[in-house]
Amino acid sequence: MNALEAAAVNETLCRALLKARLTEEDLATHLQVDPKTVRRWLEGRVPYMRHRWAIAAMLGVDETDLWPQLRTVRTRPDELIAVYPHSSAVPWDVWLRVLGSAQREIGILDDPGMPVIGDRPVMELLTERVRCGVRVQICLNMSSMSSLSHLSASAGDEATTADPRDELAVYVPLREKERVELRLQRRLVYSSIYRGDDQLLVSQHAYGVAVDQAPVLYLQRAEGGDLADAYLGAFAQAWADAAAHGGS
Repeated sequence: MNALEAAAVNETLCRALLKARLTEEDLATHLQVDPKTVRRWLEGRVPYMRHRWAIAAMLGVDETDLWPQLRTVRTRPDELIAVYPHSSAVPWDVWLRVLGSAQREIGILDDPGMPVIGDRPVMELLTERVRCGVRVQICLNMSSMSSLSHLSASAGDEATTADPRDELAVYVPLREKERVELRLQRRLVYSSIYRGDDQLLVSQHAYGVAVDQAPVLYLQRAEGGDLADAYLGAFAQAWADAAAHGGS
């Protein structure tokens, strides 16, 4: 009996290697790992994901055939409540729930003129939250506006170049209230973020995909998680880099 047969606890992996006529050393060489690491896998340790996928591909099987315990492992982060294919697929009660749940602060990072902000129930909700002492930070991505204006002008569009003040008009009633601050971000941003305290709706921008067509993550900050914190950090950085809008 060779070392492969004698040491194996993961009998399924052992049989699959024997069937493929591969040794521990063959697997170690292919994956560029120490043979002792392969031996530990055969003795029951579950490899990292990248190694599991590589082994499964080599042997022509599914990783759960080699490690059945993966079928019961939760791969979805606790922070992830839902995923929507695009912003219009997010139910209105979810938008209102995220923003309306805020007791401390609301943060919005998005393009100007997006329908969510212009919607009357959302504006009324933001006004109501401000009355309750909630701080509101609105950071508008102006880089996309300047790009669209440039394309429109170069295409000979009969319409005049868009005036940013027109797009910002919807925010005037909010900007006049205390505890509401508006900033303009002229650098490229990579996501749209709507935050109500520890709940977030995040649209991760993708190259060549319209902002309102990008998938949206619904996140709830959880102890020990770092997914929501990553986007909270991104918002904080965009806010710090943006210029305060104090003029007309």
